[in-house]
Amino acid sequence: MRFGRLLRFVAQRSRSMAWIMVSVGMLSGFLSAGVLALINHVLHHPSDHSLLFVLGFVGLVAGKIIASVVSQILLVRFAQDTILDLSLSLCAKIVRAPLRRSEERGPANILVTLTDDVSWVTWSIQCFPSFLMNLALVLGCGIFLAWLSWSVFLGVAGVAIISLLGHQWLHTSTRRIIEAAREARAELFQRFRALTDGLKELMMNQARRNEFINQEVRGAAEYYRETNLKERRIRALLGVWTQVSFYFLIGYLIFLFPSFETNSPEALTGYIVAVLYVMGPISSVLDIAPTLERGQVALENIERLGISLDGDLNNLQATNIVDQNPGIPPIVQWNDVEFSYPKSDGAETPFKLGPISFELSPGELVFVIGGNGSGKSTLVKVLAGLYQPSRGDIKLGGTIITDDNREWYREHFSIIFSDFYLFKKLLGHSDTQVEKLMSHYLQLLHLDQKVTVSDRTFSTLDLSQGQRKRLALVSAYLEDRSIYVFDEWAADQDPQYKEVFYKTLLPDLRSRGKTVIVITHDDRYFHLGNQVIKLEDGKVVEHVRTDGGKIRSHG
Repeated sequence: MRFGRLLRFVAQRSRSMAWIMVSVGMLSGFLSAGVLALINHVLHHPSDHSLLFVLGFVGLVAGKIIASVVSQILLVRFAQDTILDLSLSLCAKIVRAPLRRSEERGPANILVTLTDDVSWVTWSIQCFPSFLMNLALVLGCGIFLAWLSWSVFLGVAGVAIISLLGHQWLHTSTRRIIEAAREARAELFQRFRALTDGLKELMMNQARRNEFINQEVRGAAEYYRETNLKERRIRALLGVWTQVSFYFLIGYLIFLFPSFETNSPEALTGYIVAVLYVMGPISSVLDIAPTLERGQVALENIERLGISLDGDLNNLQATNIVDQNPGIPPIVQWNDVEFSYPKSDGAETPFKLGPISFELSPGELVFVIGGNGSGKSTLVKVLAGLYQPSRGDIKLGGTIITDDNREWYREHFSIIFSDFYLFKKLLGHSDTQVEKLMSHYLQLLHLDQKVTVSDRTFSTLDLSQGQRKRLALVSAYLEDRSIYVFDEWAADQDPQYKEVFYKTLLPDLRSRGKTVIVITHDDRYFHLGNQVIKLEDGKVVEHVRTDGGKIRSHG
């Protein structure tokens, strides 16, 4: 049982709280052991009922109660604060973590992290003082038993060690099952997401619907059930093993204790009372251990997302971005940039982008074209700083982009991805900015009769895909960044809105000195741009300047 990472996490959250948890828990346990020692003494010395012993008993019990109450009051607040801080911190750190790491884990795993893993971490923290308290009580009783008789204590310790070895042997497989149950839950979440995203398709085809429910969902749900059943069975075996160990211990005391001639009947009574007294705390320690193990696994799962929980969770603010909107939009330069996806199971060779070199100047309109799988979307993510190049340099205004300034670099881009997400609220914009420009852009894109904006919030997002893209374009315009990227924006637009996009909106951005990159198949508008870059299998096979400059072909 390894709980060091969990305790270290608590210490990072609040070193004083960690000390309180350990100190109060141990104090409460030792006070309980003191109560046992006092009771045993009074039972064997009935005439020794002095006021001092009465006050000692009251003091020990009162100390135990106060320690427990203080521990619980502080712990409830601390646990709830941890849920809040950990949830906010995870959200903040997920958006700062490498995008590829999050993509590899998948949305379902991230959702399980934000729900189950956070819950298990906080529940483990709540259980930790009780674990320490009962552990201290067991240790205190061990000291008391050794004081009664060293020879018998060694025998009891031998039985206890054998019991713990058996318990640990059973417990070892629990960790693997906990991890499997967590992965099974992520698989189930993935099926639920497929249910909501593909609801219309499922409703339109009975065979597809039946196979999805009876095989896909049922398979994931049954796997999740089986992993949980395995864990429950092992925990049940652990409980039975604990009870059997106690019976062996009682049998040892009853049948073998008399063979130790140096021990008195009073010592035997003390041993039996102590063992019965400590049965509950030992069971509690062994019951809490799997919960702490789950918390440990949850912390490790969080860190698998590339999220470090070291440091201050309350520091949720991003690094200060300086020179976010320079007066003159800077030039973007790519020098032999390459990016490779990691090799996946079943794939002979991973997809590779590049090497690619180009230069994007302020006021330029650049078209990027290519078939499906040519690398256009990958190029956009590398260009935006979401993917880190495996080779080559990216420069912005002559500054080489590294991990230290990548967030600053991203702040120069406004992007509408092909799989964009539209937030209902215009986040990151001032009320004055929205009021000043929103009505103009809504009218220009013929959305003023569909959507209104109040308190920076759209009245509805229940729109067609083309209308949602136009609404996303409005949000992008409000950002007023130096570089704009539109990934297949015009694909879902009617001809009239394509005309507005290519012949009104894009020239307007260029006239304001913006660099504009458009991923598109609309070749009849290429004459409006400055460059056309054609991709094929991750390589630039054609690079044309359409404004009278030199023509370069790669292949």
